[in-house]
Amino acid sequence: MHPVPIVYGMTIGEYAKMINGEKWLKNGVQCDLTVVPLKNYTHNSTYSLPLRPSPNLPNDKSINLYASLCLFEGTNVSCGRGTEMQFQIFGSPYLPIDSYKFAFTPQSNYGAKTPLNMNQECHGLDLSKTENLSRLNFTWLIDAYNSSAQKDKFFNKESFNELAGTTKLKEQIEQGLTFEEIKATWQKDLTTFKKIREKYLIYKSE
Repeated sequence: MHPVPIVYGMTIGEYAKMINGEKWLKNGVQCDLTVVPLKNYTHNSTYSLPLRPSPNLPNDKSINLYASLCLFEGTNVSCGRGTEMQFQIFGSPYLPIDSYKFAFTPQSNYGAKTPLNMNQECHGLDLSKTENLSRLNFTWLIDAYNSSAQKDKFFNKESFNELAGTTKLKEQIEQGLTFEEIKATWQKDLTTFKKIREKYLIYKSE
């Protein structure tokens, strides 16, 4: 929708200022916008939500991993919907058990009535005890594609490209690029984005 990275490093108020200031609304319209700044806040501040923001984001770990795991939603790999460990695990019936030893079986629950791979044993990884991420990690996605017994059915092309915002990422993974090689192709656009973002930041990093 907007020319921003998946993790854009802004509060929603700062992001609103950028959308408005860059005239990204339809037909370039701008609104009368006031953002009330928080006191004693920086971009390094952390906050643990007292309630889950979504039925499938049950805790801080799932929120931290969400940006890195959400692209699995455009594949045949489950992100734990239909379990109580949503976005802390991933797995598929088509991943090899010798490399992916963690197993779970998605079931219908309040967060997902008909989850992907429902009632099928999925082999994958449990990430619930990993260190918190401070940046994207697509190595799990790339490794799962490379290990899948159904590469030709791994991607749901339409939904994956919509999540990624472009067809390029899917093509790069299919071409065998590493995560570091893929990241290198982002640098020019990231530099441009950071210059735009700087105009709208209310808070600084410590």
